[in-house]
Amino acid sequence: MSAPAALGRRRRRRPATGSRLLGVLAVLVALIWVFPVYWMISSAFLPTNRLRTAEPTFFPVGGTLSNFRRVVADPDFLDAVRVSLAVTGLTLAAAILFAFVAALAISRFRFRGRKWFIVTILVVQMIPAEGLFISQYQLLDGWGLVNAVLGLSIVYVAAILPFTIWMLRGFVSGVPIELEEAAMVDGLSRTAAFFRITFPLLAPGLVASGVYGFLQAWNEYTLALVVMTDPGQRTVPLWLQGLVEANRATDWGVVMAGATLVTVPVIVFFLLVQRRMSAGLVAGAVKG
Repeated sequence: MSAPAALGRRRRRRPATGSRLLGVLAVLVALIWVFPVYWMISSAFLPTNRLRTAEPTFFPVGGTLSNFRRVVADPDFLDAVRVSLAVTGLTLAAAILFAFVAALAISRFRFRGRKWFIVTILVVQMIPAEGLFISQYQLLDGWGLVNAVLGLSIVYVAAILPFTIWMLRGFVSGVPIELEEAAMVDGLSRTAAFFRITFPLLAPGLVASGVYGFLQAWNEYTLALVVMTDPGQRTVPLWLQGLVEANRATDWGVVMAGATLVTVPVIVFFLLVQRRMSAGLVAGAVKG
């Protein structure tokens, strides 16, 4: 075999070896990331006496559903789910609507103060949420919205709106305005051209932003702890934390079962929108 041919074979082997190593590393990272989730689900099926043994149980052989029955039978759990669903729904609808209008304004129009508006969005994102707790609580207390779904939703919208605007701005900027102009030349109005041409192309971006808003509103804990002080108005994360603090001897089987059930809405929502979310993330990276 000639020297150039042998050199070419060695060059082809090196990328293949590197790809295998990267694949093995990716699998290890994935296993490390997935293991806590598996441990949570596995522990949810184990009785308390097996969870408190010194020897860990990696496979829930001979498990039980009693932990899930106790969670579902708890009326506080159903109330917490109701509150979380209401808060998440209001937050998602309001945040997507306001962020979409703002993203259109800063991407499609040129107006005085536009750059400062964009800078303000970035600055607001840098403010620690803990620094706003006192002012937010006083504001909601003055409006009579403490321990109210609407009050917590307003705080959540204010928290996730800056990043949502910034995310949607990239999607809107990635759709050429020439598409709307061409539709207007064909006889459509500006509004009709937007909804028939541009809006369908922005659907993946709206889905991706909606996933972000859903996760933030459903899993948020600290703001809910400040605003929802009434035990009857707790969100799901507050209810879950209450299981740990309720007794000195925590029933970890029930805690793990509750945590597993809390993740179900997130998984279902993600499965419903995963295709459009993947397309939206790729599209938003083209032009920002």
